[in-house]
Amino acid sequence: METIPELIKSLIRFKSTHDRPDEICRCADFIEDYLKFENIPYKRIDRNRIPSIMVLPEPHYARVLLVSHFDVVGGPDRLFHPQEKKGCIYGRGSIDDKYAVALSLVLLKNHLTAARQRRGGLPDLSFGVLITGDEEVGGHDGVDPLLSRVRADFGIVLDGGALEQIVVKEKGILRLKLTAKGRSAHSARPWLGENAIDNLLEDYAHIRSRFSETAPDHWHPTLNISRVAAGVSDNQVPDRAEAVFDIRYTENEDPDRLVRVLSKSISGELTVSYRAPVYDGGASPYLDLLKKMLPSVTFGFEHGASDARHLSKRKIPSIVWGADGNGSQHSEDEHVVIESVFELYDRLESFLKKVPEVSRNNKG
Repeated sequence: METIPELIKSLIRFKSTHDRPDEICRCADFIEDYLKFENIPYKRIDRNRIPSIMVLPEPHYARVLLVSHFDVVGGPDRLFHPQEKKGCIYGRGSIDDKYAVALSLVLLKNHLTAARQRRGGLPDLSFGVLITGDEEVGGHDGVDPLLSRVRADFGIVLDGGALEQIVVKEKGILRLKLTAKGRSAHSARPWLGENAIDNLLEDYAHIRSRFSETAPDHWHPTLNISRVAAGVSDNQVPDRAEAVFDIRYTENEDPDRLVRVLSKSISGELTVSYRAPVYDGGASPYLDLLKKMLPSVTFGFEHGASDARHLSKRKIPSIVWGADGNGSQHSEDEHVVIESVFELYDRLESFLKKVPEVSRNNKG
């Protein structure tokens, strides 16, 4: 079977975006074929046409659960033709998150092979693997429902951070839609109408003024206006305008209060279209072990969001960790540094060997 770099490239070739559901299923089929070839017992779960693949040492339990995903954001076709140059693999999903799928599969294969050589099997593994197909759209048919039937002592979400940066906290998400209304009229007689775009811009100015904080580490609420739609004709005063805001907030904010405060400052209508809580990895003896093993690594926060929040919601202590991609996620320059993937593999290998000892001590 393929090495990790070759496996990453094979996975990148699948255009597993959510406007191509058949490609997401084909990518899941490819992962299934890998597991079948290596004679690794697994379970595939399809929920609302979202496939997830799970390998656990016990039917519903793993001491450590490695989480990754194979769905990706869109991009030009050329990004689905992986390129290897200057020690990196370039292509859509290279760092987010197909390298992690490849790493997890090879790690699983090697550990199971070693267990079988000792006349053991899957129950002897200190970890399980969960690979899902909907992280980019919220994980609501992947990690979230699957965790209702799986227990784990510790989770490692291989979807963020960097080799020398482990993430234990991530911002929450609040997506709002602002609807501003006006009164239509002919463009030649704008005084007879009321332009909804003008009203929207005025409301936007009020909303933006609430997000003026600029601390060096940016651990404060941020606002991005991501979509605007208005008007149906070039020669008409629009009577309706809409904008979508993506707000990231910290544990210091109450999102419900934030929506109430913003609504009071505008004339338009503000509605919540999506929300996700702040992620807090929590305390764990496994986290303590990692800190002891990796004294050079920083443990901090990240501004983005991941499926780790679903582990936090289920009270499963966890971290977000990963290879180096130089912040290229979702960009046309997306890439993963190959050497960092190998180093991450080695660090996970060393950690997983110590997991049984931590588990015994923790139970004692």
